[in-house]
Amino acid sequence: MEMVINFQTPTTISTSFLVNSNPRRSSSSLLLKKQIFGHSLSTSLDSKLNFNRNRSRCLNFSPIKCSATPTAEEVATEKKKESLVTRTDIRNIAIVAHVDHGKTTLVDAMLRQAKVFRDNQTVQIRIMDSNDLERERGITILSKNTSITYKGSKINIIDTPGHSDFGGEVERVLNMVEGVLLVVDSVEGPMPQTRFVLKKALEFGHAVVVVVNKIDRPSARPEFVVNSTFELFIELNATDEQCDFQVIYASGIKGKAGLAPENLGDDLGPLFEAIMRCIPGPRINKDGALQMLVTNIEFEEHKGRIAIGRLHAGELHRGMEVKVCTSEDECRIAKVSELFVYENFGRVPVESVKAGDICAVCGISDIMIGETIADKIAGQPLPAIKVEEPTVKMAFSINTSPFVGREGKFVTSRNLRDRLYRELERNLAMKVEDGETADTFIVSGRGTLHITILIENMRREGYEFMVGPPKVINKRVNDKLYEPFEIATVEVPEEYMGPVVELLGKRRGQMFDMQGLGSEGTSLVKYKIPTRGLLGLRNAILTASRGTAILNTIFDSYEPFAGEISTRELGSLVAFEGGTTTTYALCSSQDRGQLFVGPGVEVYKGQIVGIHQRSGDLSLNVCKRKAATNVRSNKDVSVVLDTAIDYSLDDCIEYIQEDELVEVTPASIRMLKNPKMPFKKRGN
Repeated sequence: MEMVINFQTPTTISTSFLVNSNPRRSSSSLLLKKQIFGHSLSTSLDSKLNFNRNRSRCLNFSPIKCSATPTAEEVATEKKKESLVTRTDIRNIAIVAHVDHGKTTLVDAMLRQAKVFRDNQTVQIRIMDSNDLERERGITILSKNTSITYKGSKINIIDTPGHSDFGGEVERVLNMVEGVLLVVDSVEGPMPQTRFVLKKALEFGHAVVVVVNKIDRPSARPEFVVNSTFELFIELNATDEQCDFQVIYASGIKGKAGLAPENLGDDLGPLFEAIMRCIPGPRINKDGALQMLVTNIEFEEHKGRIAIGRLHAGELHRGMEVKVCTSEDECRIAKVSELFVYENFGRVPVESVKAGDICAVCGISDIMIGETIADKIAGQPLPAIKVEEPTVKMAFSINTSPFVGREGKFVTSRNLRDRLYRELERNLAMKVEDGETADTFIVSGRGTLHITILIENMRREGYEFMVGPPKVINKRVNDKLYEPFEIATVEVPEEYMGPVVELLGKRRGQMFDMQGLGSEGTSLVKYKIPTRGLLGLRNAILTASRGTAILNTIFDSYEPFAGEISTRELGSLVAFEGGTTTTYALCSSQDRGQLFVGPGVEVYKGQIVGIHQRSGDLSLNVCKRKAATNVRSNKDVSVVLDTAIDYSLDDCIEYIQEDELVEVTPASIRMLKNPKMPFKKRGN
């Protein structure tokens, strides 16, 4: 297939090249295309070369096929494609990005400019982060649906999590859309999660519109970011059509977008136009039998379980009897009691939904993610959703501390078991198994944050339990032990580069990239490091860099076991007597290390009350009172106590080692030594 590209420059450039019949790009055509599209040209021509070809960018080119006799399967596939039609009045898109690249803020601006809210309506920032935990942490945890209307067409928007630990949410969502907005920071460029979500989108064959966000930052470097994104497409074996992506420059917080970084419009009009032009409408089988894949589940007290998904074929009506299928052999009959579509920022009840739209279905109490809602007579199940395997596991058990039952409502093993297995209904990336004892359960997830969010939600619901330290999930292949490795990206000021590099080196990390980051005196280093080495690393890096370093990680692959790793050099200070802490006892105890507790706090025997300044654990009495005598002192001695360390749940999970536990209750988070394990002696 021959393609001619004309650039509207003072000197007209005309280049012709032959696209390889292989849909995957050859190295020569990649290099040539990269040079043509401005990646090797001068900066003065770059913007013109990039943006005067918008009309040709969004055309879909088909790879050349060899003339050979088609098989019966290919004939059936072609007939199926011929029966599909494209809906031009709907666009289904997912907005994906690395954490803190401004994705949710951009969605806010899109909703406001689409007049979703009244002019006099007070709207909070980060509208899509409706969960309390999301607002507190400033991250998106659960994917959420909304829609806007632009020039008579409906755009279904799905906001997805940006953290790699919630990649399972992103994988599910990509089943519902035909294209993605890939949001990239104008300074940082593609980051680990950017790579992950882009890889998944390309595997689905989705169209991609790249949004270079935060273009108004003083140290923005849009040319570098676009070049890096293009190289990432090539690394991920994108097709010719996918590499020919549209670039939009935007400032989400100001609600502006444009085709050139120095020429933004007054609103997000260029972004909306790019969505309508470059993202195809859904291909549907209008007259086929009903098919809808359930990709998400919500729960409401009055409506019960709500199944969310995109209708692939046929029509769905309220009150309709359907067949719910896990596979061809496992089907059951159910009835749709209520039907909703997404309009603006909420769900709107409707009588029927046509193929191509995203809808919510009520009335099927036992519906699960991955099941297909199909026609009662002729319906066939769609392929089940597949997500990547978990890499980290933690042990959950009932609370056995002396303070058990004081603060929580749900304390029994039955309560704990029911809650954990209920989580599996909507969290496909998580696994739960019974432990060695009846009151212990092994929870596996994509990372420590993935499991920590579950722990935080459970404690807010009134559960009281204990968790052990995170452990990586190893694999054995041909009698050889393999462990998960991750790509760690650290953004650190240059003056703290030495201590950070030393920390990563001690944990078996191997540096493979290092570069300066804009004009802010910051460097970006990339390491390949065992997941074991990342446990407890975040706090250590923050300490070494005075709180200025930013660590991001994402799973890479399983590789041979890297050897022993020392994750914590210091021991713990352990209370050997229960009671209420006193200023007198804490004054002498703080010479032994840093304390977690202040005066007037109730503690029990075996509770961890501080960090020992040496290796090994040290038992001490933090409840000792000053002896009362009849000898008067000439003056009162003033006691100065250091400020106690306030560890969050994430900090506690990172801190504990093999013989330690975290006690989680609705009101408190405590660490303690595992009573079933021997006490480590004080180091020399």
